[in-house]
Amino acid sequence: MRLHGIYPQIDDVLVLGIETTAHTFGVGIADSNGNIFANTRSVYIPQKGGIHPREAAEHHVLHSAKVLKQAIDESGISIEEIDGIAASFGPGLGPCLRVGCTIARALAIALKKPLVEVNHCLAHIEIAKLDTGLVDPLVVYVSGGNTIISAYASGRYRIFGETLDIALGNCLDVFAREVGLGFPGVPAVEKCAEKGQNYIPLPYVVKGQDITYSGLLTAALEAVRKGAELKDVCLSLVETAYSMLVEVTERALVHTGKKGLILTGGLARSRKLRSMLKSIAEDHNVTFKPVSDEYAGDNGAMIAYTGALMLACGIRSKPEKSSIKQKWRLDEVDVPWMKKLLH
Repeated sequence: MRLHGIYPQIDDVLVLGIETTAHTFGVGIADSNGNIFANTRSVYIPQKGGIHPREAAEHHVLHSAKVLKQAIDESGISIEEIDGIAASFGPGLGPCLRVGCTIARALAIALKKPLVEVNHCLAHIEIAKLDTGLVDPLVVYVSGGNTIISAYASGRYRIFGETLDIALGNCLDVFAREVGLGFPGVPAVEKCAEKGQNYIPLPYVVKGQDITYSGLLTAALEAVRKGAELKDVCLSLVETAYSMLVEVTERALVHTGKKGLILTGGLARSRKLRSMLKSIAEDHNVTFKPVSDEYAGDNGAMIAYTGALMLACGIRSKPEKSSIKQKWRLDEVDVPWMKKLLH
């Protein structure tokens, strides 16, 4: 599948990418010009509760060979044609990261190919830019594990707002689990919220450009415990949580002066959140585009594509010196392909 090829100034390289930061074992094959040749995955779904890192890692081990074979078959490309092997080295759950990174190291050594250590958050941004065609936007990245508002400046993606505790997706997923709405939590809470009629005041916590969701989650659960209608609590939780995010996004949009706004990550599938962000974009005469559903959740294609950009810019690692980084921040990663494009 050919997308947009937004970095014509860099060399064309082909990379196989492996994604295992949390519940998804994904494999993608892509080149630096935006061709996605394969994007296969297997998703671990817990029988109860949230993601159990050890169980998720076991799932990844069990399904790795099948998903890898599917990607190779889907692409129609022989493994010998691959120029490099990439994997998500962080941030993420340690046991899950180790599975993907171990497989990537083994492939790199066996095939005598370069290894590329990809930041998971960066990959969500790059695949969204490729998918939407917006080259230098403000990015709202929201998922089960991350809530970040970012834009490129001076060689890196700088963070102009983030959660100080739990991520937006985690907030809604935990609430759904605790009140019996099931998995996945976000669409279940949103669907229940559509039936709500009465707004219940809940903590709205914005600290400068940052937000916190743990107090909101606690208050919402307490409201249910005290007998409030679940549909009204869902309505109040969704409206409050999303409004907090939209407020700091709008402030960042004005501050950075970006002319494009992208929504990426698992919560990019939310039509409610899309609508709210589109509204502020229109107010400021900014182009808003959400990443397509196929690339919203964790996937191997985003790792392969970002790995290809990195490899084309000479970024590679020795397998024996590579290591997972569970708390690897987005703003710690250099992005030389953007520097080449904008300067």
